[in-house]
Amino acid sequence: MTQPTFRIGGDLAVGRLGFGAMRLPTEPGPDREAAVGVARRAVELGVTLIDTAHMYGWGANEELLAEALHPYPDGLLITTKVGVARSESTGEWGLDARPAVLRAQVDLALRRLRVDRIELLQLHRIDPETPLADQLGTLRELRAEGKVGRIGLSEVTVSELGRSREIVDIASVQNRYNLLDREYEPVLAACEAAGIAFLPWRPVAAGDFGARDEVAAVAAELDATPTQVSLAWLLAHSPVILPIPGTASTAHLEENLAAVHLEPTPAQLARLDGLVEQGERRVD
Repeated sequence: MTQPTFRIGGDLAVGRLGFGAMRLPTEPGPDREAAVGVARRAVELGVTLIDTAHMYGWGANEELLAEALHPYPDGLLITTKVGVARSESTGEWGLDARPAVLRAQVDLALRRLRVDRIELLQLHRIDPETPLADQLGTLRELRAEGKVGRIGLSEVTVSELGRSREIVDIASVQNRYNLLDREYEPVLAACEAAGIAFLPWRPVAAGDFGARDEVAAVAAELDATPTQVSLAWLLAHSPVILPIPGTASTAHLEENLAAVHLEPTPAQLARLDGLVEQGERRVD
């Protein structure tokens, strides 16, 4: 039976099926009002892990979640990401994990989320122009100062994860991964071996027609949707996987969260396992 919870960093318990807030509209108007309702409904349905980032609306997504959910109920974790900045001259975004930038973005996130500490802060990407020790050293300092509880990474290789763990404890990794896209399987394996939470972004994605047909067949057998099957496979595939599907639709939210109740048989899981030839994997 799939374990319903996971302890991030060994101590922070969350339900394994979370919610990604990236798709929530933040511009004033009816769509924003609906987005507030979606966030609230997620918590009503038992979600205890919500993912956002500085980059999602350049802080507007964080502000939306605070508007919808503050004061936060006990046990709710809102994790955010830093390390992507917008150029003042061009308006374009780019990786920027210089210490001053990270510190400024964390301070902004604390204000926008209306919290004194970010319990899980993730580096959105490793910045190739800034020494890794400077990037993670800054996050380690912020943790020592009490502004951050735990530190995570996003879109890293096995090697990058290993080098990062030599600098600071890593509590989570957020990489692209789903039933039909397993490029980062070795990173998942490394996380599982170390007890690190693995938060797949884009946890549901379309594949080739043959793969979709097989997923649809399993879904029909379980009286479920292909999306639910994809999420149930993730939950069964590894105990450290915490999917964070995102949507701006209450109906889709409810469909996604119902996946936690699916129990594919070992034979069905084996059929799903075989859908992807692993091919070349990100191990560098």
